[in-house]
Amino acid sequence: MASTVLIGPGAATASASPLPAQPSVAQATTVQTSTSQTTSRPSGALVAPDRIGSLVTESSNCGGKLTFGKVAACASIVDARVDTWTFTSTVDSDTLLARLDDGPGDSVTGRVVDRNGAAVCFLGPYLDECRLGAAGTYTVTVSLYFPQGSNSYTLSVESMRAPSECANLPENFFSFASDGRSGVLPAGLAAYCYKFEQPTGTVLHLADPAAEPADVQGYIRDAQYQPLCPVRYTTRCTLSQPGPYWLFLTEMYGNEAEYTLKMPRISNAFGCPSVPLAPFGDPGRAVGTGNLVGTEDVDCHTLTTAAPGAVVVRLDWRGAWDVWWTLYDAAGEPICDGYSSARHCALPAAGTYAVLVQSRSYESTRTTYQVATVALDRNDGCAPATSTNWDQPALLVHQTSPVQANCQPFQGEAGERVIAYTAPVEYNDAAAWLVDATGAVLCAEWSEQDGCVLPATGTYRVISYLRSWYADSTDLTYRMQVRRLSNPAGCPTITPGSYGAAPAGALGGIRCRILDVPAAGTYRIKAVGADNYRKWAQVYDTAGLRVCGDIYCELPAAGRYTLVLDGGTTSVVIDNDFQYAVALLPWTPSSCPVVSDTGWQDAPHRGEFLAAGQLNCLELASPAGARVIELLPGDATGAGVPSVVVVDATGAFVCDWGWGSYPCELTGTAPFRAVLDARDGYPTGPYALAFARVDGPPACPVLPRDATGATVTTGPDRFAVCFSIPADQHAARETFTWRRTSGTGDARMSVFSEEGYRYCGPTGYHVERTITCSLPAGPVTVLLETDAVDATYQLTHRDASAPAP
Repeated sequence: MASTVLIGPGAATASASPLPAQPSVAQATTVQTSTSQTTSRPSGALVAPDRIGSLVTESSNCGGKLTFGKVAACASIVDARVDTWTFTSTVDSDTLLARLDDGPGDSVTGRVVDRNGAAVCFLGPYLDECRLGAAGTYTVTVSLYFPQGSNSYTLSVESMRAPSECANLPENFFSFASDGRSGVLPAGLAAYCYKFEQPTGTVLHLADPAAEPADVQGYIRDAQYQPLCPVRYTTRCTLSQPGPYWLFLTEMYGNEAEYTLKMPRISNAFGCPSVPLAPFGDPGRAVGTGNLVGTEDVDCHTLTTAAPGAVVVRLDWRGAWDVWWTLYDAAGEPICDGYSSARHCALPAAGTYAVLVQSRSYESTRTTYQVATVALDRNDGCAPATSTNWDQPALLVHQTSPVQANCQPFQGEAGERVIAYTAPVEYNDAAAWLVDATGAVLCAEWSEQDGCVLPATGTYRVISYLRSWYADSTDLTYRMQVRRLSNPAGCPTITPGSYGAAPAGALGGIRCRILDVPAAGTYRIKAVGADNYRKWAQVYDTAGLRVCGDIYCELPAAGRYTLVLDGGTTSVVIDNDFQYAVALLPWTPSSCPVVSDTGWQDAPHRGEFLAAGQLNCLELASPAGARVIELLPGDATGAGVPSVVVVDATGAFVCDWGWGSYPCELTGTAPFRAVLDARDGYPTGPYALAFARVDGPPACPVLPRDATGATVTTGPDRFAVCFSIPADQHAARETFTWRRTSGTGDARMSVFSEEGYRYCGPTGYHVERTITCSLPAGPVTVLLETDAVDATYQLTHRDASAPAP
């Protein structure tokens, strides 16, 4: 039985005949090609070769002469039979490319021997390279790995130094505008050869020549047939050794495979549309466009500059996958890319550069893109200069193109520290940085300080743009503030105020405040909006260096400092219409009203917040070491539930309240002071609160241990009730009951040990409830906290192990 094999792809053109169906190795069909009809291929489609090779018929006796570049097929090999094949090498020291592919049966093996019977190499299912000796005839023996069973196989050999056929790749093949060379590798073919000439040092862009599941690959080899670069994955290849160059393509698993070979030249790139340098603002027609189709497709544009300098490369794409860019010089060396040089790219010399745009897709998706470049040493399209004074309104910047870059000039003096804030009007991300008049980028390195120090007096510019562009967009906007941190101008001045009064800095606009302090020390600084929500702030000295954040600020000397809302957050713009107040106070309060620590029997302290940002203070009567809790009406809301922080006489932090749940141990130096602050969203309003010491011998009346217990009256001036239980009048587990007998409101209960530790509660608020607590051995204190309304409650307790009455 005869078998026929298709071999050898040919040249591809921009217009070629459709790809014909290919016969398998088991078919005896003659294939004819035609080039009389041409069609334009869509970008990225497979190009049919204008010559797809010839068919050969090998002997059916599974042995005989092998022809380089052909595939021999044996339909059956059984048991211990050994098939003998021969081929003739015409050059000394040749390298044989060979592959032996078996069918679905038992394993097949092969061996190559020279004329003296010496083994040269063994053959298997992948491409083998066999180093031959002298020119002449060599023998290939094929057999089953174990001498029993059966299978079929194909066998193919090719000469590396004298290939049977080698297609030449002309100069225009290396253009980015080239459609490449396409063809079909027949099943079982050892390799197909390409040959080309390029100057030594040329840099090529290589990519996978075939789509999955095919695995077409090979090596570019130099004039000495030494491997230089693999052709399989997307990479750069430098032809570092002299040519001519050789490429032998194979399908790794021996399958029939379609492929398209493209190797455009990066060094001295050609076939790339030129993109002129665009102005700032809308780039107009100075935009490059293109389409990327398929896995890691690549496109190219060139830009030419008359002098070295920095440029901004702006890229926008529409597709499901990322697109990336890399800029190369004429030698094919990468200068920068969209990851490491997202803001600017420093071109080292005048000349022409290639911008490669590449898809990061792993699927055959279509992506359209735009690219533009702007030189930073030019002023075309810059906006009018702006002031760096803080009382100027924020700028509104328009972006009407997805690849636009904007330029905002300003005047600066040597040594000034300047900061630029940008914020999109709608959801987006804005980039901004400073350059000088020559386009040199300033303050490119990270610094722990905010802003950028200007190296000389002159004109500077903020370069900015929005990163994202939406398909239906026509005009996106973002706001910008260019401001001077050092020796700022236009900031209202405030001096320290007092606790218990409206804040020193009343509600007003402008993002900054001058803090004029009479002495060095630690200050409490807090900025709030009209709704009393905190606004984060930083404080700077006259040189624009950050001194501290807000709340706790140590100022090293008397003088003037600058507070800036979100001072270091360059992605936030706060315009002059935002109203806020600033509390500027000594950290340690003084002249605070004294409150008792028996608030369950004394009238509560009543206070009021009169303005957003106001801070009040109270002095606690309890000594160091005491444990104290805060008492609040259960129905208190809004400003009636102030935030409380306790400090000692030195200003050291002791605790913060949320006390309703946890006692505060007064550690440090007495007297202790509580700083009261209205909660977020509640700038003004009255409050009532009291304090109770819960450690030490209980000072409260004894709660009788009988069925009647005690009845107590509560109201606006008494919203906490205290009882003590001696050690001999409670069990290890005690049951407590309270119920409202008249009035309105509800109550909750807590039980404390002699040391001031909470053993039970706080429970939830209820009109009536029974709870059981595990108690310590000593005396305990019972606190009932109620709403600030008129009511009476009955309280009882009993041994939890005793039956209920």
